[in-house]
Order: sequence, then C-alpha cells, then structure tokens
Amino acid sequence: MTRPLSSEQWAGMTMSTDPNFSFATIPFTVTKTKMTDGTTATTIWLSWHDAHGAPPQWERMTATEDRHHAEAEDHMTDPLPTPAWPVTGGVLELGDLAVDKGGVLRDARLGWQAHGTLNAAGDNAVVFPCSYTATHDDEAWAVGPDSLFDPERWYVVIPDQFSNGVSSSAADDPDYPALVTAADNVHAQRRLLDQLGVRRVAAAYGFSMGAIQSYHWAALYPDLVERAIIVCGSARTAVHNKVFLSGLLRVLEAAPEHLGGGRFSGEPVATLRAFGHVYAGWGLSQDFYRQELFRSVLGAPDLESFLRTDWEEGFASCRAANLYAQALTWMNADISDNDLYEGDLVRALSAVTARTLLMPSETDLYFRVADNEAELPHLGNGRLTALPGVWGHRAGSPHGLPDETAFLKGAVRSWLES
Repeated sequence: MTRPLSSEQWAGMTMSTDPNFSFATIPFTVTKTKMTDGTTATTIWLSWHDAHGAPPQWERMTATEDRHHAEAEDHMTDPLPTPAWPVTGGVLELGDLAVDKGGVLRDARLGWQAHGTLNAAGDNAVVFPCSYTATHDDEAWAVGPDSLFDPERWYVVIPDQFSNGVSSSAADDPDYPALVTAADNVHAQRRLLDQLGVRRVAAAYGFSMGAIQSYHWAALYPDLVERAIIVCGSARTAVHNKVFLSGLLRVLEAAPEHLGGGRFSGEPVATLRAFGHVYAGWGLSQDFYRQELFRSVLGAPDLESFLRTDWEEGFASCRAANLYAQALTWMNADISDNDLYEGDLVRALSAVTARTLLMPSETDLYFRVADNEAELPHLGNGRLTALPGVWGHRAGSPHGLPDETAFLKGAVRSWLES
C-alpha cells in the first residue's frame, strides 16, 4: 500500500478576481507529500466565502487531477504565492496502542498539522485538538495574523482526533476498539508534542470535542499546561448531552447496513442524510431558526435548501463508523475517569493549575452554560465568559460570522496574554 512518508506545507493568502466571491483574499495551504512509492503529491486547499454570505468552504485541489488544476487557476491569479508563515504536518506512527477501556489500536497513526515556529525554549506551543468529524484543515481558519492565533507568535499544533479519517479510524480498521476515549487521544497527542520538541504548552485550546480534549490536557498534565481555553465543552459529558448523543447513535444503529457495535456493511446513505437533519435541530438555537438567519445571514433561499446543503450534504460525506466511534468518545468523556482521579470530578477539577477560560455559548443546546458554572468553583484559576447571541453551538466555531469571530478572538487573545 502506498502511504505518506513525510509532508511539507505552506500557508498564506492569494487573490481572487471571480465576481462570485465576496472577499478579495483567499486563505490557502499548499502541501507536498512524499509517498512510499517515490512519488510526490502536491495538494492545494483553498477557503472562500460565496457572495451570499454562506459559511466558508475548504476545497481540496490536487496536482494529479486536471479538474482541480483548472479550478485552482480559476480562483488564483498566482498558483504558488509567497508563503505567509510556515506550516508543517505529517503522521506520527504510534505502533500498537493499548487504550484505556480495553483493546489495541493496531499500527496506530496520529495525523497532525502545525502552524508557526516553536521557539528555542519550546514553550510557545498551543495544542488545538479537533472537534467532532473535523480534521486539521477544518480548524486552520483559526490560525493567522488576524485570526485567533497569530502564527508569528504561537506554534499551533492541531492533532487529528482518532476516527476523523486522518488519524487511525474505525471505518478503516475492523478491529478498532469498542471505545477510544478522550484521554487516549490526549496521551497520543502528548507523544506528538514530545516528538516536536514542545517543553511546555502555552495553551490547550479546543471547541466542542476539541474542548473536551483540552480539558483533559489540563487535568492529565497539570504541570505542563499553562492555560486552557474551553469553548463550548465540558469536563464531563452532561446527562442531557448524552441524550442528544444517544439519539444520534440510535439513528445510525437503525440503518439496514448496521452490523452491530458501530460496524457497517456499507455506507448508509439515507441514514447519514437523516443524521444530518437530526443534528441540525441541536447545532443551532431555536432563536436562530425563529429569526431565519439561515436566509438573512447564511444566504439560503429556504429552510429545505439550508438543511440539505449545510447539514445533509455535510454528514453524507462522513463515514458512519467514524461518526459512531467519535460519538462514543464524546458520550464517555470525563476528565476524572482514570486511575489518577478515580471518578472524582471535583478532585480532577481542583488539580487543574492552568489558567482556565470557560466559554460556553449562551444558546448552546447540549454544552450548557450551567455545566461550566458548576465546574468553575472547583477550578483554582478560572473564569467564565459566555459567548453571546443566538448561534447556539455554532458560536464556538464562528468562521464567516464577523461579530462572533471578533468576540471570540478578543477573548482568546486576551487570555493568551494573561
């Protein structure tokens, strides 16, 4: 099997003259990957907003595909602009990895991407784990001189969560363990940071499932993590959050293709569409739908189109076994569920020494403000700043929403300077 050996990557901005695009500059990354068969694959990722204000879309353009060449030329006046900051990436081979709840990830692999440069002291690293279904490319919007993390100042490491399709994933491994925990992810990420030469984590940052992992970073490695920024996440998955996740799991299990235990005979196309529609009712608030912001802000002509393009089609591109495995990781998340804290959540929270910023969304339907409010008194150095507005869970990942992005950026940058 041909597999990547190493990769080299650059990031920056290019220009678009296409009238269908509302922004003159387009963020990009260019990846050159050496393969085991001696070939080199070049991939370009572009991100843009359309003229109607819809959320940004990343598109992959690979040098071996003529169609993508043509598309790249359509949207780039210079196909290889001067890089704006260094971006590196690759796959860390972990070997056979025993997981906390039993089982082994055979030939475990951890994908990753890093933006910026690690300083000589090894202490300017921000670890930024991925959210549900996301890959490092999906999270890269948050890095840039005008975004949350300035790569001239910070070395931002984005590790790919297990079962996101880049790191070891349930859909690719018939022997994937029944449960891979957030702690399993974080312990693997620690090995990555050691390999990269990181001596101290300036901040563990994450959104949603990424926030769960960042909370685990602060609890499992309190002497290593200086700050934690928890955006729309919690230290232990709340009961009502589990009800939401149980509904998603039951949808997947109802698929005719489901063989049991999150394994599938083929991709359940109709079920994945249904999965997206169910998720749409939870990912955004009632007020978002009441105000019909899918029309006025996101540019959808009607509700049906919005549900199809933003939810149905998005989840249709996912693999069911990966959705199932990551949902179990999320459902079982608990920073105290380990030998260190023996299920005592208060003790785990009290052990966190990082300066911790909790940022729930005021209108999130599953990571509720009240959950973070209950955690706050047990943190030695914590603060809660709620994300305002009606965007529900989406408020924690607001790329394409200028006001919401500005609020998050201001809070994050201020905390990084604290």
